[in-house]
Amino acid sequence: MLPTNTHLLYPEFDYFAPLTIYEATELLAQYGEDARIMAGGTDLLVQMKMERQQPSYIISLARISALGGIKRLEHGGLEIGPTTTIRALYQYLTSSLQLPISNFQSPTSNLQSLQEACNWFSTIQIMHMATIGGNLCNASPAADSAPPLLAFDAQVTLKSKTSERTLPLTEFFIAPGKSIARPDELLTHIYLPASLPDTGSAFIKIARVTADISQVCAAVRITREGNCAQDARIALGSVAPTPMRATVAERDLIGQTFSLELAEHIGKQAAQEIKPISDVRATREYRQHIAAVIVRDALLRAWERTQ
Repeated sequence: MLPTNTHLLYPEFDYFAPLTIYEATELLAQYGEDARIMAGGTDLLVQMKMERQQPSYIISLARISALGGIKRLEHGGLEIGPTTTIRALYQYLTSSLQLPISNFQSPTSNLQSLQEACNWFSTIQIMHMATIGGNLCNASPAADSAPPLLAFDAQVTLKSKTSERTLPLTEFFIAPGKSIARPDELLTHIYLPASLPDTGSAFIKIARVTADISQVCAAVRITREGNCAQDARIALGSVAPTPMRATVAERDLIGQTFSLELAEHIGKQAAQEIKPISDVRATREYRQHIAAVIVRDALLRAWERTQ
């Protein structure tokens, strides 16, 4: 066998470019675990070049128009097609955030955390190629899009040739690199429900360099009522086997009068819920400390945005 060459695809494979979701699910039903889905290819092609993955079949989603685009729903939520690129999503959210103040409670006006996560997403070249669906389906603990989507109670739809199911994103991730999707299932939709008025959010990422994956990242969403946190979500990445919610910290925050001291307490509580490891990017102790700091800072930033 030839030695690994990161510039060439050595193993042979068959390539399919279906035009419809049904054609794609037919191919998945036929080839199952021997096939891999390719959207932007920014992760899969690297894995193949490094010979960590050697699929016999590649099913490209590039020609399936029904899997792309962003749509506002009648009930005020948002539907995101999984082949929407990170750059396209960032531009859409940025334009929505620049609406006049009278339109502040538009469906996307409080999605600052998702916009910030997109803006932190590696290099501009990767942002133009990588897709939101691919980022989720890779099931990396460090997926930048996962914490803000978790913070906004996102749901995902998985479709096979014979069935379809919609489930909360909290149930999607199982282990590093593994999701609940079966080999014959395709991610077809990402849903964000409408937020309540007076909601703000924020995302903070700590990384060695801008283009690197995160050492720790966090997204928070707060809905205020007067001086109290009426509702809240806190989600983190790179601190556990999967992207996760800090549910105990959320419960400690909801119903409380917001203050700097409360934000510091909630940050420390969130840091107690995570299960970080030491690796080449950071130590477990560093992640534990930084998680408390960025959750606190994200809470303060999100609270300011509720006004």
